[in-house]
Amino acid sequence: MVNGMQQIIQEELNESQAQGFSFIDDTNLSMVRTRGLLFRRLQDVVGLPSSRISPQERHMAADLLIEMLRDVDLQTRVRCSKRISQLVDAHPLLLRFLSRNEIEVARPLLQVSNAFNDSDLIACAKSPTVSSEHRILIAQRKSVNEVVSDVLVEFGELDVCIALLRNEGARLANTAVETLTAMSKSYTELVTYLLKRPELRPSHGFTMFWWANSEDRRRILQRFAVERLTLLDAAQDIYARAAADNWQDALVRKSLQFIERRQRNRAAIEKSPFASLEAAVEAFEVDFNLDTIREISFLAGIKPACGAQIFTDPAGEPVAVLCKATGLKRRHLRMLWKGMDRPINDNPDEPDAFARASLVYDTLSINCAQTVLRYWNWSLTSAMSPILASQMEQDENLDFSTSMKTSRLVFGN
Repeated sequence: MVNGMQQIIQEELNESQAQGFSFIDDTNLSMVRTRGLLFRRLQDVVGLPSSRISPQERHMAADLLIEMLRDVDLQTRVRCSKRISQLVDAHPLLLRFLSRNEIEVARPLLQVSNAFNDSDLIACAKSPTVSSEHRILIAQRKSVNEVVSDVLVEFGELDVCIALLRNEGARLANTAVETLTAMSKSYTELVTYLLKRPELRPSHGFTMFWWANSEDRRRILQRFAVERLTLLDAAQDIYARAAADNWQDALVRKSLQFIERRQRNRAAIEKSPFASLEAAVEAFEVDFNLDTIREISFLAGIKPACGAQIFTDPAGEPVAVLCKATGLKRRHLRMLWKGMDRPINDNPDEPDAFARASLVYDTLSINCAQTVLRYWNWSLTSAMSPILASQMEQDENLDFSTSMKTSRLVFGN
């Protein structure tokens, strides 16, 4: 406080000289000391325990202290902030004033003060006077609830989002996770952090798969590629009822297509120029043809849009998922790879894209691979159905359509 007093006295001297005084008399020096003493006393009063002061008197002292803080130097405000940060019942206006100050002033409060409520933190985060550094400090607090997290994510600041995702004491609402999932398409480093969060859902993971690196793709498959045993059991008797209705309900049909065990489309074989899916793959190896890709998609039980997304993926793991889910042999994976004119390095000491795709093929079970392929097909193409699209255009709650959001995000610019 001695240094702070010296600075205050020096400021008074400078002000006196600016007003034409070449010296400061004892009266002015006494005024400076009196101001510093009052400033310290107000801090003492604000910091008194509840047993020694009423809340009303504490708040009145804080009001006076805020007025004085407007005219003191940076270091004095920093010292005041450190002292206030230790208070459990700090004046809300005092907290807001100091937290919106320079980062040096705000840091002690935003890091450790327990006196903030959600409203204070949100007001600080949204204030036009604060920087991303302030929001990073809020994201790093010991406890950050869903409401505050939503506000922090809205700014789209990468450093803030990473700090929030790395904070085990932070809780994320689904809205924040969806926003971060969308951001990860532009900032792929977010995928790694998101995969460590318990709030992540299969829809988020399978969507991010398309721009994730090979290691993160492996983690996504390990975490979300599960068998659909419970769904199969729950819907077992529905298939007969849907068949009796001639599969006219588009919503029921698409949902049951996701759940059922059979992957290949038997009806497509009757219309296809190829005798089987294997025959289509063998033809594709010899002659790369877009029509053949469409046939492979139909025979595999997926829509051409999903098939196009799989075959145009630069890394190739989705092709391995397609092969495993449809029961194709490992040699058919190699055929598809050659048909796409992609290099194959058979040296195990130098793994390439084909080696990584082969690893996916070897480690996934058929049921798990089917879950992944079905989810891609459903989420990427379900919203493209003319019937469903017309319903969604009339629906005010588009935020609840996972398939609509996924297809827009994956296929959008």
